[in-house]
Amino acid sequence: MTRATGIGSMPGTTDEGYAEAVRTVLGELPDLPHVPELPGRGVTAAMTGRALAVVDGLAADLQPAGWRLTDTSGVDQRRARSLLAQDLDAVEELAQGYVGTFKTQVAGPWTLAATVEKPRGDKVLSDHGARRELAQALAEGVRVHLADLRRRITGVDRWIVQVDEPALAAVSLAQVPTASGFGRHRRVDAPELSAHLEWVVAAVTEAGGEAWVHSCAPQTPWSLVAGAGVAGLSADLDVLGPADLDAFAEVLESGRSAALGVVPSTDPDPDPSDARLTERVQRWLDMLGLDPEAVGDRLVVTPTCGLAGATPGWAARAVRLSATVARNL
Repeated sequence: MTRATGIGSMPGTTDEGYAEAVRTVLGELPDLPHVPELPGRGVTAAMTGRALAVVDGLAADLQPAGWRLTDTSGVDQRRARSLLAQDLDAVEELAQGYVGTFKTQVAGPWTLAATVEKPRGDKVLSDHGARRELAQALAEGVRVHLADLRRRITGVDRWIVQVDEPALAAVSLAQVPTASGFGRHRRVDAPELSAHLEWVVAAVTEAGGEAWVHSCAPQTPWSLVAGAGVAGLSADLDVLGPADLDAFAEVLESGRSAALGVVPSTDPDPDPSDARLTERVQRWLDMLGLDPEAVGDRLVVTPTCGLAGATPGWAARAVRLSATVARNL
C-alpha cells in the first residue's frame, strides 16, 4: 500500500498553531504522520536551531551572523531545547492511542556544518576536526532523541528519522560561501561525505529506527546517499535529473523506500488534480521500468518540500492531496 507523509515544516507562528498542525498531520496522514515543525516561530524552531537542540555534548548560541558553537550553552540553545520538549509534549498528548509508523526529522551533518559557525567564526565546514565532532555529536543526540520519542509514543512500531540535507549538494560542489562572501569553501571528498552520513544513519539504526535522507535541492549526490546505508530517499521529483533515476530505482528494487515530492509546497495556480499527480507518478515508474504493484508498499507520496511557506489552507490541502494520490496509486 502506497502511503503519504509530510516533509516536516508547517505554517504557523504560535503554540496553538503547533497543536493544530499536529492534529492536521494525525488526521490527514494516518498511515505515516510526522512530528511537525513550525519555523515561523523563530530561529529556535527552525531547522538548524531544532538540530542544535538535539546534538549531544556540544554547546551553541545565536550570534548576529547565525548559530555558533560555544563553550557553554547560550540562552537560545536552551530555548530551542525547551521548545522541542514542549512540542513533543503536544505530540505525545495528541497521539495517545496511535499505533503504526511515525516519522520525525532532523538536519543532517553536512547541512549543520554549512550553517553553524566555529567559536572563532566561519563555518564548521571549514575545519575537518570541527565538522567531524559536530557530526558525531549529532549522531549521539539523534540516538537519545529517538529513545525519548519511543518512551513518549509507545504504540509506534516503526520510527523513521528523516535526515534533512538541503545543503549537501552545495557542500559536494564547493558552493558554500565563506564568511567574507567572496570565496567558497573547498569541496569535501566523497568518502568523508559518506562517512558523516553513515554515523548518523548507524545511530538511528542502532536505536531501532529507520533513516531516510531528504533533500529538495538539485544536484544532490543521490548515489552517494544511497550507498551510505540509508533505508529511504526523499526528494522533490522536479529536481531529479537523469543520473538520479538509477539511484532511486536501485533503492526501490533493493526493498528500500522512496518518497516522491509531487504536491506543490506553496499555493499553486491552478490547483492540481489528484488524477494528474497520480498519472505523473505512474509515468515516472514506467520510465524506470518498475511495476507499481511490486513497489507500492515502498513508495511514499509527499509535498515537494516543507510547507512553512504555504498558507494554512493550502498546507492542509497539500497533505490531504498527498494522501489521496497515495490511495489512488
